[in-house]
Amino acid sequence: MSIVDYSVEHPSTELQGFYGWTDTLRGIQYGPGSVSTALPKFFKLLGVSKALVLTGRSLYEKSDVVKKVESILQAIDGYGATYYQIGQHSPIAGIRDASKVFTDTGCDVIVSVGGGSPVDAAKAMLYYLQQERGGETMPQIAIPTTLSAAEYSIGAGYTDESGKKVAVSSQKLAPAAIILDAELTLATPERLWLSTGVRAIDHCVENLYRPLIPPPLKALGLYALADLFKYLPESKANPKSVEIRQKLQVASWMSLWPIKLEKYSALGLSHSLGHKLGAAYSIPHGITSCLTLAPVVELMTEIGTEQDKEYLSKALFYLQKPSTGTVNGDVKALSACIQQLVTDLGLSSTLKEYNVPREDITVIATNTLGTETHALYPQVVKLLEGLY
Repeated sequence: MSIVDYSVEHPSTELQGFYGWTDTLRGIQYGPGSVSTALPKFFKLLGVSKALVLTGRSLYEKSDVVKKVESILQAIDGYGATYYQIGQHSPIAGIRDASKVFTDTGCDVIVSVGGGSPVDAAKAMLYYLQQERGGETMPQIAIPTTLSAAEYSIGAGYTDESGKKVAVSSQKLAPAAIILDAELTLATPERLWLSTGVRAIDHCVENLYRPLIPPPLKALGLYALADLFKYLPESKANPKSVEIRQKLQVASWMSLWPIKLEKYSALGLSHSLGHKLGAAYSIPHGITSCLTLAPVVELMTEIGTEQDKEYLSKALFYLQKPSTGTVNGDVKALSACIQQLVTDLGLSSTLKEYNVPREDITVIATNTLGTETHALYPQVVKLLEGLY
């Protein structure tokens, strides 16, 4: 996962650019209780016959969410098997085991249920199964129960045997169908729900300075940012409100709106740091965003282009905060707003809490940037030191 080279002025998308819809996505159904009608509908639309339900142990054992999905599939004679050992950051062992179950039971679609880990594990499975078998990549129907938004992208990250994050990417890997049923999120632990909401904020913000992103998607991101700031605290205060949860799921969708880019474009420094911290030190990606986003936004006053900073400055208007009178001041104010929200949601933490050795800072910075000779290396080291 490379990062944007902020030392190079990237071409503006204000007056020219490209937008393409993803190759695979046939539909998104949203609404409380929608899974019972959406799953049979998507089965028919995609022409599939037997599903492997892919999920994590906690959701499988501590809620009835997976059982509900299984029963809907059984009612349409579309149930193949369930694999529920997908761990955090999608370890390769689980991906291999699940692939064997998928093949042995003759499945032709994966129904992922949960957060980013099962969604990404499904993408990795389908990527390698296509390489083995040839032909078309088989589809995924994603039923997210967090706000991480992994279901909208064509890439997947998983953890190899050595604990390093590995990425696979293909236009055929984005799920073919997505079901946003807020009733299924009621069992999601509060810390996971709220921290993945901050992950969605990370998508909104870093898309503002991500190369090749056209203005309509930045506008969607700014609108989503306002909703996430409004409804995350409301969801913490009223965790049983399905209406608030549904609004947050839609905001998560807007934070990483499906797009087919003509060439690869990395999200940004906060995401890159999160990828290097997450798998190596067992830090959930929602929490990595809680740690890195606010300081990265502040750093943008030093390393961002004028256009990058102007977009970040606009965020204050959407958050109904007054301008400071300068663009750099506004960017710093946005950073402070993000940090305050993380605190208000009870999500503040440090690298010390996750037992990240201080002596690893230089290695993390090097792995994030690709080389210790990168122009941003001193600033990234300083940023990481500040996370203790």
